[in-house]
Amino acid sequence: MTAPHFHTRLSLSKDLEKLGLRAGDLVMVHAAMSRLGRLLNGPDMFIDALHDAVGLSGTIVAYTDWNGAYDELLGEDGRVPGEWRGHIAPFDPATSRAIRDNGIFPEFLRTRPGARRSGNPGASVAAIGARADWLTADHPLDYGYGEGSPLAKLVEAGGKVLMAGAPLDTMTLLHHAEHLADIPNKRLRRYEAPFATSAGVAWRMIEEFDTGDPVVPDLASDYFGEIVRAFLASGAGAQGLIGEAPSVLVDAASICSFAVAWLELHVRHES
Repeated sequence: MTAPHFHTRLSLSKDLEKLGLRAGDLVMVHAAMSRLGRLLNGPDMFIDALHDAVGLSGTIVAYTDWNGAYDELLGEDGRVPGEWRGHIAPFDPATSRAIRDNGIFPEFLRTRPGARRSGNPGASVAAIGARADWLTADHPLDYGYGEGSPLAKLVEAGGKVLMAGAPLDTMTLLHHAEHLADIPNKRLRRYEAPFATSAGVAWRMIEEFDTGDPVVPDLASDYFGEIVRAFLASGAGAQGLIGEAPSVLVDAASICSFAVAWLELHVRHES
């Protein structure tokens, strides 16, 4: 009987290093775990391999959002009807689950011992490592993908973005580029969210550019993927396998600048 093939912590860490991850890196990770192949100890081993690659001075980040699941209750004014307000669990950075739409990796990272979570519900990230406290602290509640956000800090710190088998159009950093781009008619979203506080549940209106749809009309729904493919076609970034998954590693500042320029050029052309 032939033994099944498993990827190990050592083999994955070698793949990550070959792709360009280095000690001290601050890296935001999007991972499609099922595409990596069979892993001994599953997603926890992948996090171990990431930790081996970036070392004690490095930091690993994942976009968590949160599993509030009450959007359908919001009225046109962005508020929840009174009869439903007491039934919605408030956002607590320490306990609220990561949204399920992003796969299982963010929840595994969020529940890792020592992990930190930022305080903006929809834009929240989880992080472990040397700069986790700094990255997740003081996350603005309004425009949570803009200035002062973990995404802005990722760019500021010279971080990287790893797409480990994840679809290219799921690169969350590009929401920061949407915020920065000087383009007209950006879609706005205002909605209220419940927060867990020592005094009970506190509701607050949150305002941000709409991240659920293209930020301006007439952009294709998968334009994030178009931007990343164009960036890679320019010769930037690195591509290779992690386990069995085709993967991409890019410099956060470079792809963010590229995306801002792409958006400004594309939107002006369309208008």
